[in-house]
Amino acid sequence: MSARVRELKLQSMTVRKIVCRSLILIALLALTLQGFAVDAGEVPQREARVKDIASIEGIRDNQLVGYGIVVGLQGTGDSQQTTFPTQTLAATLLRMGVSVPAASIRVQNLAAVFVEATLPPFARPGTKLDVTVSSAGDARSLEGGLLLMTPLYGADGKIYAQGQGPLVVGGYSVSVNGNTKQYNHPNTARVPYGAIVERGVPLDLEGRNKFSLLLNDADFRTAEAVSQAINRELGRQAAHALDSREIDLEVAHGEDVPELLAQVESVEVPVFPRAKVVVNERTGTVVIGGTVVLQPVSILHGGLAINVVSQFEVSQPNAFSSGGASQVVQQTRITARDKPVNRIELKQGATVDDLVRSLQTIGASARDVISILQAMKSAGALEAEIEVL
Repeated sequence: MSARVRELKLQSMTVRKIVCRSLILIALLALTLQGFAVDAGEVPQREARVKDIASIEGIRDNQLVGYGIVVGLQGTGDSQQTTFPTQTLAATLLRMGVSVPAASIRVQNLAAVFVEATLPPFARPGTKLDVTVSSAGDARSLEGGLLLMTPLYGADGKIYAQGQGPLVVGGYSVSVNGNTKQYNHPNTARVPYGAIVERGVPLDLEGRNKFSLLLNDADFRTAEAVSQAINRELGRQAAHALDSREIDLEVAHGEDVPELLAQVESVEVPVFPRAKVVVNERTGTVVIGGTVVLQPVSILHGGLAINVVSQFEVSQPNAFSSGGASQVVQQTRITARDKPVNRIELKQGATVDDLVRSLQTIGASARDVISILQAMKSAGALEAEIEVL
């Protein structure tokens, strides 16, 4: 009996081990399947740095503009019919002590231009800026020109920089005996480091106890995510979202402000861009975002093509006829052709790629795509904002 009992105990222990192993395997399998389900249900988030999606209020660029003249052109400047380059040159020479009547000046070798530059934040006197020069008259080309000293003004009418230097033109225009060959746009040029800052825009960071972060695209969810990520990074409640665009950032007493802003700008946060479709009616460009959601829809698309052709013919009188005269007669021919209807069906779960492939299959043009997208938006099958450029 003792041997029988030992045998039964061994069998019982073996069964228990098998059952335990089976339960462990089932538990591991359940956890794995649960993990797959969570991964499949999660939507991948796009992360970006705070400095890429927001700016600090007050730390901004400033636009500068000025009016000047470009000299040294090889007969490609403004014509005599453009009067203001002559007046500008006469006034410039008068400031230099040379009095020349404006009527006696020939301006083929100079051109009146507008000069544009961007004054970055924290720019100090002596900082060099790039400037863009554009013709204001009827000059054919600015190639080989030299920009004379031009004051650059801000929105308040004060001079913040002075621009001067040789032009770099990314094109050319050649005209001989009425034949013209042009490459790119020769009436706009750049002067690298062609302006020197004379007056900066002061912005004192020391002593400030609060800053405001402004999101480039207003969104409540992104604003809340930015404030939470900043608080986790700093280890204190320093950021608070006021609305869908503005986030307040408090500075602790004695904290180094540049170090704080550098730390905040480097924080990576999830962003939630709006679903948007951008169309350009002039160029026929259509850009569809990856977050656009399509609903089941059936599209029937056709078109009516009407062609009107006008020809002018000469009607001659019969030979030896009296009182007849030759007349020009317009002959008009109209043809209409109704294109067959094409059908597209998008089922549940269709993606933007499916829509694009279907539109390409039926040979839809860019303007047809724009019309179809607008109709889908009106029918509620396109869950996105349509922006027309």
